[in-house]
Amino acid sequence: MTEPTPPTPSLLLTPVEARVVATLMEKARTVPDSYPLSVNALLLGCNQKTSRDPVMELSEADVMQALEELRDKNLVREVSGARVPRFEHNFQRGAGVFEQAAVLLGLLMLRGHQTAAELRLNAERWYRFADVSSVEGFLEELQERSAEKGGPLVVKLPKAPGAREARWAHLLCGAVDASAPGSGSGAGGANQARIEALEAEVAQLRATVALLCKELGVSPPGQDE
Repeated sequence: MTEPTPPTPSLLLTPVEARVVATLMEKARTVPDSYPLSVNALLLGCNQKTSRDPVMELSEADVMQALEELRDKNLVREVSGARVPRFEHNFQRGAGVFEQAAVLLGLLMLRGHQTAAELRLNAERWYRFADVSSVEGFLEELQERSAEKGGPLVVKLPKAPGAREARWAHLLCGAVDASAPGSGSGAGGANQARIEALEAEVAQLRATVALLCKELGVSPPGQDE
């Protein structure tokens, strides 16, 4: 298997830079009312314990340094006019990729190696892909990206023993060690994603039931009169 050529130097990121820009990409989709982010909010997002692989313990100085580098690479912008500095990503334009490709790269940067099926599931709050085949199509385009455009941005890893599907990894931090631990992959990663989706659905259903009970003038189930 031929080793893929990493992206051009302007797109090569450190792990901290990848975490910072991907966190901005995530929050733009999932909490638009709080976006663009202050440095403090961005730091909290980078250091989340959920939906992150690996989990990091970054300092404010780490985030500030990464923001400076990302601004030089045209992947992040500072928003003017705010009382405190706020930042937004410019990844899609800076990297020269389609929206769907940017979503997949952001998820790979945040959650590590994943199968196409896991990426589709994890992308629910970012972008709704029609099916797994559409995810695979965009991944294949990113893997076959021409040298003129900077080379491949993802690689399909060899299928692990006993695994039903191959995992994908991004190349934004350079070449990937296919023998590295599963980084958000396999049954554990898929189960975690399903648990998070179910928890969000349950919370939404509870809110709907509470609203209906209020309109009907009755107590929600499980509450004393």
